Formats: sequence, structure tokens, C-alpha cells
Amino acid sequence: MAHHHSHGSQNYGKAFGIGIALNTIYVAVELYYGFVANSSALLADAGHNASDVFSLILAWAAIKIATKRPSKRYTYGLRKTTILASMINGVIIIAAAGLIAWDAIQKFQDPAGISGNLVMIVAAIGLVVNTGTAFLFWKGSKGDLNIRGAFLHMAADAGVTLGVLLGGLAIKYTGLTWIDPALSLVIVLVILYSAWGLLRDSVKIAIDAVPKNIDIDEVEKFLMDIEGVEEVHDLHIWAMSTTETALSTHLVVPDGHEDQFIYDIREQLHEKYEITHTTLQIEKEFGDKEYKPYQGLE
Repeated sequence: MAHHHSHGSQNYGKAFGIGIALNTIYVAVELYYGFVANSSALLADAGHNASDVFSLILAWAAIKIATKRPSKRYTYGLRKTTILASMINGVIIIAAAGLIAWDAIQKFQDPAGISGNLVMIVAAIGLVVNTGTAFLFWKGSKGDLNIRGAFLHMAADAGVTLGVLLGGLAIKYTGLTWIDPALSLVIVLVILYSAWGLLRDSVKIAIDAVPKNIDIDEVEKFLMDIEGVEEVHDLHIWAMSTTETALSTHLVVPDGHEDQFIYDIREQLHEKYEITHTTLQIEKEFGDKEYKPYQGLE
């Protein structure tokens, strides 16, 4: 069995801490001035930013939890708690999006004065905060999927906040108050799209689906192409957490093998597919004649 743990992400603990603190403060500011300015767009953007604060917390938690030692009761450690947290996050975000949408609809029916200047000022602050946070993860985003996810979330936030700023500018010069709730509903759609994807992927991972970034047919072909391997069966690939993937399989190697053979396979699986935990059972012959080898996904 191979146990690979990537410690590169741990170097970004400070970046996560700064990003979470800055964005939490900004969410509070945005909520306050969203009510003061009577802006649904600011409230919606606050909800969007809050969802990404949760995402940053989950990404950071995944790094921290991955370092916890397994115990006799939790032999894989507590990695799957990140999946549970991700599911809860998705449900909360969808519920919050519903409340934001309701507020926007109410403003369509009963339009009120909106301070375009205040909307622009608050959005400009958010643009600086989101862009700055994204740059904290820029370097690590090229080689670490967990860090890349954090970078993309904050970059998307910067784009949405820029839209709110432009909306405030349009309100200031046109006086059209419907722009604000309309922009709010657009942001709600963005929130729902990302939240539904998060919830869907979390449920799939929770029931041990093959991670979406891995093609199980390709992995089987890779194993079958290894010199000396005549059969692959009982191939299983599943997520141990939101960032770690495990594989177990039986390989039929009639001529036997050396320890280096197993080591080379697990290293290649890690390099090619980011599979961090590999369990290989090597057999000289396939004993169960009635068992049908893995045939690929239907």
C-alpha cells in the first residue's frame, strides 16, 4: 500500500487565514451597506462572497485534516468530514440564494431609491479584496488542485463584484433602479450554478463514485499495458476526501514480481492520475473462474 501526502498545500495556511479573514470582514461590510443602500445586488454579492468564504474554509480544513493521524477507530483518519462539510455548504448556499432571490423580486414589485455611489464604493473595496486574495493563491494554483480551486473561487468573486460596481455606475447615471434587483438575480443564478455543482459532486463522492477527473477505463488500460500484467480485476477508485483519491485492484502477474514492480506502479498512478493511496494485490493466476473481469463503465 502506498501513502502519499502532499505537504505543499500546507505552506498556504497563512494565505488561507488572510483570505478568510479579509473576505469575512468584507461580507459583513457588504451586508451592512447592502441594507443601508437598499441594494439587492450588494446583498446577493455578499451571499456569493460568503459561499466562497465557506469554500476557503473547506479547502483549508482539507489540508489540516489530511495531516491528522488515523486511529484504531478511524483507520483512514477524518478525511471524509471534508465531504460532509461540502454537502452542508451546498445546502446552506442554495437556501441563502432563495432568500436573496425573494428580496430581489420584492424590489421589482416595490422599487425604492438606491444609492449608486454607495454601491460603487463598497463594490470597489470588494474588487480589491477579491483580487488580492486570488493573487495569494496564484503561484500555487499551477501545481495543486486544492489551491487552484481557491484561486478560481476568488477570481470568480472578483468578476462578479466588478459587475456590481458597473451596475452601481449604471444606476448613478441612468436612475434605473430595476438594474439592481436584475443584477441580483443574475448573481443568484451564478450562486445556484456553483452550489448545485458542489452539492452534486459532494453526494457522488460521499457514495464512493469515481472522481470526475479520473477516467477509470484509462486507468485500467494503463494497468493492462504494464509488462507482465495479464489481467486486471476488482478495480476500485474512490475519493477519501475532497482532495485525496484511493485505488485498489488485483493484478494477475504469472511470472511473479519484485517489490520495485509495485513501487513503480503506485508512483506512476500518483503522477498520472493524482491517486494518493494505492493498494495492489498481485496474483500468479486468476483463481475465481466464474468472476468476470472489469469491462469498463456502462
